[in-house]
Amino acid sequence: MNIYFKKLLKLTIMLSSGLYLTMGHADYSIGIGYAPKYPDNFVNFDYVKPDSKKGGTIRLSAFGTFESLNPYLLKSLAPAGLSGLVFETLMERSLDEPSSSYGHIASGYELSSDELSVTYFIKKNAKFSNGDKITANDVKFSFETLISNMSHPQYRIYWADIAEVEVLSNNKIKFNFKQKNPELHMIIGDIPIFSSKWFNGKEFEDVILDNPIASGPYFISNYETGRFIEYTKNPDYWANDESTRRGMYNFDKIIFKYYKDMTVALEAFKAGEYDFIYENHSKRWARDYQGPNFDNGIIIKKELYHENNAGIQGFIFNTRKDIFKNKEVRKAITLAFDFDWSNSNLFYNQYKRCESYFSNSELAADIMPSDAEFSLAESLSIPTKFIQPKDVSFFKSTDKNIRERLYEAKKIFDSLGWKVKNDILYDVNNNPIEFDFLLAQKGFERILAPFAKNLKKLGITLNYRTIDLSLYQRRVDSYDFDMMVMSYPQSQSPGNELFSMFHSSVSNKKGSYNLSGINNEYVDKLISKIVYSSSRDDMIISAKLLDRILWNNFYLLPNWYINTHRIAFFDKFVEPQILPKYYEATNYILKTWSIE
Repeated sequence: MNIYFKKLLKLTIMLSSGLYLTMGHADYSIGIGYAPKYPDNFVNFDYVKPDSKKGGTIRLSAFGTFESLNPYLLKSLAPAGLSGLVFETLMERSLDEPSSSYGHIASGYELSSDELSVTYFIKKNAKFSNGDKITANDVKFSFETLISNMSHPQYRIYWADIAEVEVLSNNKIKFNFKQKNPELHMIIGDIPIFSSKWFNGKEFEDVILDNPIASGPYFISNYETGRFIEYTKNPDYWANDESTRRGMYNFDKIIFKYYKDMTVALEAFKAGEYDFIYENHSKRWARDYQGPNFDNGIIIKKELYHENNAGIQGFIFNTRKDIFKNKEVRKAITLAFDFDWSNSNLFYNQYKRCESYFSNSELAADIMPSDAEFSLAESLSIPTKFIQPKDVSFFKSTDKNIRERLYEAKKIFDSLGWKVKNDILYDVNNNPIEFDFLLAQKGFERILAPFAKNLKKLGITLNYRTIDLSLYQRRVDSYDFDMMVMSYPQSQSPGNELFSMFHSSVSNKKGSYNLSGINNEYVDKLISKIVYSSSRDDMIISAKLLDRILWNNFYLLPNWYINTHRIAFFDKFVEPQILPKYYEATNYILKTWSIE
């Protein structure tokens, strides 16, 4: 922060929204619901090793393929690592705070007294990889490109409350808001910045294999689609000595090698073809991470604990399909999944059942609704009949064995007039009940097999097979599936991203994350209440009620979560002493680790 800003009086207040900020002058940091941890003059984040040795190469694996070097398009797959390594943002998120940002490309920001605009100040030393200085015009260009119809629709949804952008000077840009939105001035700080020269006269959607011109620490030095991509540290990277980068991005080269099969990828790792692996498969973690290199310490197997809001993972019911339009049908099918059996026999008891759309969080609804939830529902004109105890009839097979729960499912189908004939369940129109499960990883088939077996006892046929990742993504984007598995991670302070996940306005918008096709006016009201809450307490109650309504409508079949990151790596890396609380494993390793 420059001397002028340092001399300004820092009259910090807490808005009724629970957002700590300073108004009427430029500030360096933002925190939602608390004062940011680090002062304006901080040297480095606590979870880095500031004197880390620079140099060396780290090799990692990636799954499937990639088709484009543009990560912001809907129609193509981008390579692993691209967004985080090549593109940077106005602000940098802290990994040891629930929701804090610090000036990075921006030296600071100023929120207007009416909270209807924010002005960002661009650092004069911030540069693109081609040496050009980053200006306010570049920020405006990036924003307008990302919210255009050529880019992924998530950006238009995320920043929907931004009315216009004004360039005030070469290093000063103003975002005007349509209405007050407590987190909007923070999330606009997450905008990735790139140069118009990247386009080279092309339309954005035609910028496919052109090497990006952006501000990040790395540039793409080599690649072969479907095989590998290599990133090289920019020797002229502008932010090496910035507090938001000190001790970070220590490798000279980062290489992702692509594999079509994760079992093959694991064997390649053990053979030394790459250095680090993140494991999300319980069976492989329990049985396959062993051998001489593990015994003699050449390869280290480790679990890193985190405090991330686990959100929810589940089997998505596509309610656009006739078979899943009825909530009772969705509930009956949910009863047929035996989590406890799967956890014991398939997952080596490594997982916990998702108990909420905000699992592992204070935002999760209790079984019984609180008085505060009833009061909130009344204020939003949500009928009391929708404020019911959380339906956990399916939750544990230890409470009711699978035979009992299948019988409950049968009673639901009977009540709908559905009949079993010759071991096949038919609806009232005499249509056999059959649906497909869309898969991109073959390893998931073992999880579906016992589920399909239970459904078969009800007369239902579940079909599943693994398809090519590119085709899979296109089918997901166009909602061309019956059922699929999806994870909805959540922050400690959920906000505008909920519109893309669950709001009716995007239920049929191609590329949104509302995969279930949720179209519920009460869900819409509660999302708006969360985003525009007057305090964190209000936000928590709103989230609990949202959780309750989503949960009881069975838009998905809840799966499982784990509060550790399972990793393995060759013994040549140095880790910082302090582990952050809220992080994604691979990104954390690339940011903070180094080679001895």
